[in-house]
Amino acid sequence: MIEVRDLQVRYGGRLVADVPELDVGAGECVAIVGESGSGKSTTLLTLLGLTPDAEISGHVSVCGVDVLTAPPRRLREIRGARVALVMQSPQAALSPATRLGVLMRRALKLHGRVRTDEAMADAVTAVMLDPAILRRYPHEISGGQAQRFAIALAIALGAEVILADEPTSALDVTVQAEVVGVLRSLRSERGLALLLVSHDLAQVSTIADRVLVMKDGAVVESGSAAQVLAAPSHPYTRELLEAVP
Repeated sequence: MIEVRDLQVRYGGRLVADVPELDVGAGECVAIVGESGSGKSTTLLTLLGLTPDAEISGHVSVCGVDVLTAPPRRLREIRGARVALVMQSPQAALSPATRLGVLMRRALKLHGRVRTDEAMADAVTAVMLDPAILRRYPHEISGGQAQRFAIALAIALGAEVILADEPTSALDVTVQAEVVGVLRSLRSERGLALLLVSHDLAQVSTIADRVLVMKDGAVVESGSAAQVLAAPSHPYTRELLEAVP
């Protein structure tokens, strides 16, 4: 679903992300871990063609589309419909004066998807939300509910790939576990490909098959989550683990 080779992203000649290899297949989860400024979010946005001012080289394929050469219209077709981006604070992207059900219906219409109440209810139920939430406004739901609604929207749109940028960092520990549990279930039940960006290596290791650790724009370590967690080879990876409370 995702294939990256020799990706380099520069701004003003400065290298901000250098990813030699990144693959995510259907039903797999890969995590990119690192501190702020490590290049992980830039890598994520590049997969959607959302770094227009950057100088980019290498190969990036998502759902069979060559992201670096595809025309803007082709990229708009896969965004949301096939590849969904879940941000750290989804409530900021929701219109405060519009009910969640109306927001979902509009998104489905935009992408030519079925807009029945049953389909929308099925999507929110899949992320352990009560369908009654569709009658609420964004300010009437919690941060964890907003994250799960964003994931439900991706499901309703039929997304095959979910890109999640720090999806739990603004949530308390209990709600973090709920959101990770939802992603884990969707991955196994629906065969979704998940790419998570996080600063919390210990947390993502509970769901990820493989981990890439980034520092100062470069991948300093990669391997299976179990391997990286049990026997980190790079000093920076060990620092990340030691920082876990």
